Amino acid sequence: MNGTFADISALGRFELTEDGHVAYATYRIADGRMLIPYVEAAVALRGTGAAGRLMEHVAGEARARRLKVVPLCGYATSWFRRHPDQHDLLD
Repeated sequence: MNGTFADISALGRFELTEDGHVAYATYRIADGRMLIPYVEAAVALRGTGAAGRLMEHVAGEARARRLKVVPLCGYATSWFRRHPDQHDLLD
């Protein structure tokens, strides 16, 4: 699926829109760290890998901004667990 990734910094939210549906991750940045308290995908996107694609973008943003990541929600934590190539981002 092709999607559009956006950083809605005023809301502290990354969004991935695919086929008119949104997956999003909330974030806060403090002290050189990006905290990820919540990741959610629209029902229509569940099981499609959209949340994983969103997390790839989130990790890329953290890397580009030279931030460490603190996954607070269960999904973000499990995504990082499944992607050891991204462990260098973890605080």
